[in-house]
Amino acid sequence: MPENAPTSRRGLFAAVSAVTASALLAGCFAGSGGRAAEGGGGDGGRIRVAMMQPPRSGLSPLSDDAFKLSRWSTAETLVRLDPDGNAVPALATAWRQQGRTWTLTLREGVTFHDGSPLTPADVVRSLTAAATASPRPRILDGVGLTARATGPRTVDVTTSAVDPLVPQRLSSPQLSVLAAKAYRGRTVDPVGAGTGPFVLVRADGTATATLDRYDLYWGGRAKAAGIDVRYVPDGTARAAALRSGEADIVEAVPVSQARLLDQDLITEVPMPRTNTLYLNTGRGAFRDPALRAAARAAVDARSLVSGVYEGRADVAGGLLGPALPWAAKLRTPVRHTAAGDPKGATITIGTFTDRAELPEVAQLLQQQLRKAGFTVRLDVREYAAIEADALAGKFDAFVLSRATVLDSGDPAAYLYSDFAGDGSFNISQLADPAVDSALATASATASGDARRRAVVAAEAAVLATDAAVPMLHERVIQGDAANVVGAAHDPRERELVTVGTYVR
Repeated sequence: MPENAPTSRRGLFAAVSAVTASALLAGCFAGSGGRAAEGGGGDGGRIRVAMMQPPRSGLSPLSDDAFKLSRWSTAETLVRLDPDGNAVPALATAWRQQGRTWTLTLREGVTFHDGSPLTPADVVRSLTAAATASPRPRILDGVGLTARATGPRTVDVTTSAVDPLVPQRLSSPQLSVLAAKAYRGRTVDPVGAGTGPFVLVRADGTATATLDRYDLYWGGRAKAAGIDVRYVPDGTARAAALRSGEADIVEAVPVSQARLLDQDLITEVPMPRTNTLYLNTGRGAFRDPALRAAARAAVDARSLVSGVYEGRADVAGGLLGPALPWAAKLRTPVRHTAAGDPKGATITIGTFTDRAELPEVAQLLQQQLRKAGFTVRLDVREYAAIEADALAGKFDAFVLSRATVLDSGDPAAYLYSDFAGDGSFNISQLADPAVDSALATASATASGDARRRAVVAAEAAVLATDAAVPMLHERVIQGDAANVVGAAHDPRERELVTVGTYVR
């Protein structure tokens, strides 16, 4: 069979599915605010956004839903990151370190969407809620953080050990600062409680969200009147929304759909996201290092890149990809355990449907691992229905598309979260003293070249265990209608609609 035959069939299926999805999606943004006041340099118009994943935790900023609040420019943090990952002012204008304590000076003239002014007490409340949450935000893994007001415009943030990355940590959307009204009982409700250029006025569960411009925003008046969000988990339907004009901005266009769209409407950016096969070191077949090595040896990442991602991805040389070019320059060969004979060992691979490529990746991995001698079953569900089982170690292997610098701009936090013995996202159930030591060293090293070397050493320690098999590094594919101006193309997935985004 010709090598390109599977791609041709996928293309035909994608085209047919696109037509069907377009018909189903027609009118999905109807009644969500419409196209008020077109023109005028974009001033007054509303932006229709099709997002990939619906909220998993009621838009709580203490969960991954925080990144939606950030991408809508409704919730803000004390610090933000520039394109190079350096900490720059946001709600805080300055900071200084003395031992374990960082003193931050708050910006003047900031008000919450309910009209109340930003105070040190608000910052303390939000940071304390995050630090004491269960589970706590992964950016705080291994960090004992406390906050206290020390003046009319100052807050002290103290950690259990000297931490050179406190400013970068405070840039995580999961540490956004909300008004007092957001904190009621055990839940955090961000509706009407942020400080950004857009106020969240309505959150309709897993269906829609509506945001209006906040005219008292400290950073100036937004060019758009508001944002109308629809959650569209089906990738074909998202692409159809762009093609049919039902959406102005579309998140995460699947690679199978990208070539069916006007190429002038899509932007492709290498991103710090790695498609990884996590192997369960705590139970089942992959407790045996030799069988983990056999699985690693069986994975043919190049065929995944060419077949599933149609060349719109990069073969992984490690956990950290081309979005962090210094990693490849510092990386040295890793010594692995020799591969053993699977002898038909039965394994179950889990993954989720929310990212359209992952089920197909899992199917190809099933073929590759069967060829190597494993008996392989698949368990594929929506992410919300499978995350808890993955974290509980109920799969022998799990395919995950994982952002490697999502929270702090620094990969040490991701490595700790995913591979430390007490990491909050340790799907591999890894508990390895050498890995824990390397991660601790990386976390404690001051930012700069020394920290980068320590991070690459920690990556090598993880890879030596074969607890994770990095396969490929994704590129974000975003669709913007021809009349969209100023949409963010952020490899960290923190920004999407900004104060300067509008529709002509």
